[in-house]
Amino acid sequence: MRPVVTAVSSSPTHSFSKQNQPEITVIAGEGVAGDAHRGTTVKHRSRVRRDPTQPNLRQVHLIHAELHDELNAQGFSVKAGDLGENVTTRGVDLLGLPTGTRLRLGDEVVVTVTGLRNPCSQIDDFQRGMLKAVMYRDADGEIVRKAGVMATVDVGGVVRPGDAITIELPAGPHQPLKPV
Repeated sequence: MRPVVTAVSSSPTHSFSKQNQPEITVIAGEGVAGDAHRGTTVKHRSRVRRDPTQPNLRQVHLIHAELHDELNAQGFSVKAGDLGENVTTRGVDLLGLPTGTRLRLGDEVVVTVTGLRNPCSQIDDFQRGMLKAVMYRDADGEIVRKAGVMATVDVGGVVRPGDAITIELPAGPHQPLKPV
């Protein structure tokens, strides 16, 4: 399957879920127009409390639709935008990408993957037990985070469902994703 955008979402408030849109406008160096997390400095409320001058490495949140499939198969009810993502993808191993991977979304937009989303207890507020499904320890005791990746915007433009995704890996050696 060719990598594709399956949904785009945004919210002007710091609500957990984001509303699906027919398209989103992405602004270079800032994020999604009209979204509460747009900006050059951090917008995530807990990070703002710690240091509001930190650069915003979480301008765009991407989640793979395969995670929704997995969660629904486990008895949860989740659809695009429900977990707060701006861009829902299919056919891309987002969690396996190295830090610094550039994703071309459609003909215009280019984002750089900065790291993993660090899921929080709000996921359990959304649906009880979901946090353990998206963050757990593997057999080696390592924490596995499956709630998507975060990115910054290099080139702005419009993103729509159905847009193709092109993956541009950084020069090696590749660094695994860490929470941002």
